[in-house]
Amino acid sequence: MSNGYRTLSQHLNDLKKENFSLKLRIYFLEERIQQKYEESSEDVYRTNIELKVEVESLKQELQEKQQLLDKAITTAESLTNHNEAELQRRCQERQQEIDHMEQVLETKIQLLQEAQLARSEAIRSASLAGSHSDASLLSLDTPMEDTPEDERPLSILSPSNTNKDRCKTLRHLLNHH
Repeated sequence: MSNGYRTLSQHLNDLKKENFSLKLRIYFLEERIQQKYEESSEDVYRTNIELKVEVESLKQELQEKQQLLDKAITTAESLTNHNEAELQRRCQERQQEIDHMEQVLETKIQLLQEAQLARSEAIRSASLAGSHSDASLLSLDTPMEDTPEDERPLSILSPSNTNKDRCKTLRHLLNHH
């Protein structure tokens, strides 16, 4: 039994040594883990602070860019409104020019129609005068001043007549025929 006791005692001592070695190993591993944790904790705190600074910097940059974007939008809208106002002003000017040209053309058309009417009336008067040629020949001896105004020949196309005079003569012709 002594041999069995000694083996057991030796085995117990070996187990105690192994236990002590394992405890010591655990202690050093825990210490190492603690150091790493503390180092990583400091790193984490440092990284966290750096990230917070970066976040604030990015927020400020974003705000500046947003302000620039808002300013650009405002400028673009202003230019658009200015361009629309300019375009509208030009359209109004063109419309006024068109209206003026229409008035001028209508006036010219009216004058041409009046001239055509006067020409037709002159031709008709000339044909009537042909039938009264004997009376006309006699009237050639009479000066114009002695002839009554309503019996005088029409001179509507005379260059000395103004538009007003021509219109007056045309109205007189239209009313009496």
